[in-house]
Amino acid sequence: MKPVELKKDIYWVGAVDWNIRDFHGYSTYKGTTYNCYLIKDEKTVLFDTVKKGFFSDLMHRLYNIMDPKEIDYLVVSHVEMDHSGSLQEAIELIQPEKVFCSPLAYKAIQGHFHPTDWPLEVVKTGDTLELGAHSVNFLETRMVHWPDSMFSYIPQEKILISNDGFGLHWATSERFDDEVNGGELMRHAAKYYANILLLYSPLIQKILAQVADMGLEIDMIAPDHGVIWRKDPGMIIRAYDTWSQQKATNKALVIYDTMWKSTETMAKAIYDGILDEGVSAKLINLECTHRSEIMTEVLDARALVFGSATLNNGMLPRMADILHYMKGLKPTGKLCAAFGSYGWSGEAPKMITSALEDMKLEVVSEPLRINYVPDHDSLKPCRELGQKIGKMVAADNLPPACEDVYCET
Repeated sequence: MKPVELKKDIYWVGAVDWNIRDFHGYSTYKGTTYNCYLIKDEKTVLFDTVKKGFFSDLMHRLYNIMDPKEIDYLVVSHVEMDHSGSLQEAIELIQPEKVFCSPLAYKAIQGHFHPTDWPLEVVKTGDTLELGAHSVNFLETRMVHWPDSMFSYIPQEKILISNDGFGLHWATSERFDDEVNGGELMRHAAKYYANILLLYSPLIQKILAQVADMGLEIDMIAPDHGVIWRKDPGMIIRAYDTWSQQKATNKALVIYDTMWKSTETMAKAIYDGILDEGVSAKLINLECTHRSEIMTEVLDARALVFGSATLNNGMLPRMADILHYMKGLKPTGKLCAAFGSYGWSGEAPKMITSALEDMKLEVVSEPLRINYVPDHDSLKPCRELGQKIGKMVAADNLPPACEDVYCET
């Protein structure tokens, strides 16, 4: 794949990783990209590098434009290894005059690479780098999603190089948002937000407000993962505003794991009760649904109902996994309940309830348990629980659930 020109003298020169399938427990079943950008000017600058093992891809694209040794500056937007894994190789080959980074990236570079003679120069929010016809304005974006993260804005071309902000994991031959399916694009963007950025939502609200206060005109957003937003970059900004406020839709999830189908039978009855109240619902079996797909659904759901059979005086392992994963991502504003069948001890629903309370989510019911195999009569409380939750969701008069997770109405 050749370099792709975003605007005159500004290029995508990154790498496409078709084979990665897991990113820290996040299912990347369609791969990802490691985006780098080059601006040619009186002073030429390369923004970020690539994951270790993809350095030759980066060099191949650079050589299609110029001799990499003619690059004057490097900008390190974020020191995580998917962006800086080949930083040392790049510095050794390019021998840049300067390597620009945020104050916290400077510390991270010391900890990761232990350099002795790199030409590091710290930049902060409000600092400007002059290249000639172009300039670069720096904006620290701490915890989007590491402390060292930084945006770079090119005012002459109205391009925001946004590092991990506004990114997504999706390997494609296309480089721009208007070249791919819009529904799938937003699904991947929502998944990225739900699994990587959700816990930083309060900080993202502040950064969005800061960008708005700065009055930045943005024609294009160039993230370090996924496609480049050029058709309507405002769409992904508005989506981040919605997601970071954790706005819910008229949707409930029944998430369960089962041993011999008794808990599954309960789940179906609860699901039916939710539907009785005109609320959109999804029945999610942990056996066949990855945790990162579940978190994508959690992003805009108002209610979450968790069910597990009891194993060894505890919940089933997959249930423990999703609750632990979800706790780290800190969803808010959810109505919750727990249920499950059991043989002789039945601790799982109580343990789930305790976990939900630890997350400071609103538990709306005592744990619902059924001994052994439920019959028609014993399923009545399950349906009633679903109806109760459905009524509570319906009373909020929320916007309809959208299959693509984010829709503009």
